[in-house]
Amino acid sequence: MAFFTYILASQRNGTIYTGMTDDIAKRVWQHRTGQLKSFTWKYNVKLLVWYELHDTRESACLRERRIKEWKRAWKIKLIEAYNPTWRDLYHDQNW
Repeated sequence: MAFFTYILASQRNGTIYTGMTDDIAKRVWQHRTGQLKSFTWKYNVKLLVWYELHDTRESACLRERRIKEWKRAWKIKLIEAYNPTWRDLYHDQNW
């Protein structure tokens, strides 16, 4: 089973959200459709701009917690190193 740490954004340099899941396609779809009436719904955070694959739930969870502690500038640097145009990666993948 695969686990993911991911970052969603409202737009380039907009509001960002970090999470983790074992089903990234389902989780991002839940954020996109407003199924999760939470921070992402309130601030229209729907674009999958970064993700990372992990072998264990523990490593994905640890990475999520560490990223959440980072300064915003560090998160933006991480996103732009992987996805410089902040393209929505959700449809690029064959989940």
